[in-house]
Amino acid sequence: MPAPAQRRIIFQHIDEPGYTNDLACYLRHGGYANLRQAVTRKPEELIDEVKKSGLRGRGGAGFPCGVKWDLVDRKSGKPIYLVVNADESEPGTFKDRYIIHQDPHQLIEGIMITCFANNVKQAYIYIRGEFPEGARILEKAIAEARAGGFVGPNILGTGYGCEIYVHRGAGAYICGEETGLIESLEGKRPYPRIKPPYFPAVLGLYQCPTIVNNVETLCHVKKIVEIGGEAYAKIGTPNNTGTRILCVSGHVQRPGYYEFEVGKVTLGELLNEVCGGPLPGRRFKAVIPGGSSAKVLRFGERFKGKRKIGNDLVDYDWGVEDVPMDFDCLAMIGSMGGSGGVIVMDDSVDIVAALANINEFYAHESCGQCTPCREGSLWMKKISARMVHGEARTEDGALLKSVADQIAGRTICAFGEACSWPTQSFLAKFGDEFKAYPESRKAAAAPAVPLA
Repeated sequence: MPAPAQRRIIFQHIDEPGYTNDLACYLRHGGYANLRQAVTRKPEELIDEVKKSGLRGRGGAGFPCGVKWDLVDRKSGKPIYLVVNADESEPGTFKDRYIIHQDPHQLIEGIMITCFANNVKQAYIYIRGEFPEGARILEKAIAEARAGGFVGPNILGTGYGCEIYVHRGAGAYICGEETGLIESLEGKRPYPRIKPPYFPAVLGLYQCPTIVNNVETLCHVKKIVEIGGEAYAKIGTPNNTGTRILCVSGHVQRPGYYEFEVGKVTLGELLNEVCGGPLPGRRFKAVIPGGSSAKVLRFGERFKGKRKIGNDLVDYDWGVEDVPMDFDCLAMIGSMGGSGGVIVMDDSVDIVAALANINEFYAHESCGQCTPCREGSLWMKKISARMVHGEARTEDGALLKSVADQIAGRTICAFGEACSWPTQSFLAKFGDEFKAYPESRKAAAAPAVPLA
């Protein structure tokens, strides 16, 4: 049975022949029509539409977008800011950069609708330092939009004004965390803030109420205004509405980015039908479904339990290939949808070496504010690096797990979990390989026995 067809909403024009990222092309394809419609409506109506849509954030946590807007402190008398998270620093994730490079006005329109709905007068796009071309494209697109009356002091003659500024970060992974991003935007070290009291909706940028939304999330806002919240909620599956861009990398025949209605494609359909299956002569071994911080899944394992469909509890018995690619189902089996970065590993992969690579990344990216994370991530890196360099010990797997267990849940932000979950899950799913690693490494290094 073939996999469901893609439904491209955000990527409708990505890679389309002849489609360019300038304003003239965007207007020819109906650009800014939804902003024109939005500014004729009451802001509270727009917020209500987003709440009805059930849109969940596409940056990692999957928090409902409309609820996030609703939490903003509108009675403080302080200005409200919008911060666009274009840091996209989760390994395995590469969707937002394509939006920025190929269809930047789609993002700008989503930003302006969001700003109008929330009475925002200044918005900031925080883009990671490794995207210099993306920053240049955004600056050009904002200038075009300002000249066209879609950004600036008097948007579409309504008297409402809002400016957008692009801020380039220095390439730190921790700036993907919203309060670390805000600290960086203020010109400080990107140390995440303690919540409470520093919830961005109340005490965000410059201690003012702040909305932080991901690039892909804001592009969906434009579609919600176009078709209405209730119609949007019918796309996808209950509590997992709309479409989702999935970035597939690793050992498949057709890696790339694909957009599906959320929950309408299973992991097996995505990898086998859409991405062409494993490389010739290989078998799938493991997959990380939501960026490198999501817990790994092992092919061959099964998951049993009950899931809620409507008002009914229904039994499920899934292999890895059977899991629907939505936020809730991936959480039910112990992983997460995260940023949509699907990382595939086949049977040629040295699992210990793969974890060592991930551990090196997180040790490098820890901001150093919390002792468990600062010291623990470095310790895990050293242990796993020692293992792959021929000094593995039988007890190293248990030691790695002990360190990881003492990081998760003991840090200010979720980086503690991000660096612990890979180690915890790799050991839980592939513990046999870690135990056998010292002997397997010795065998691999042993000289061949000459024939008599």
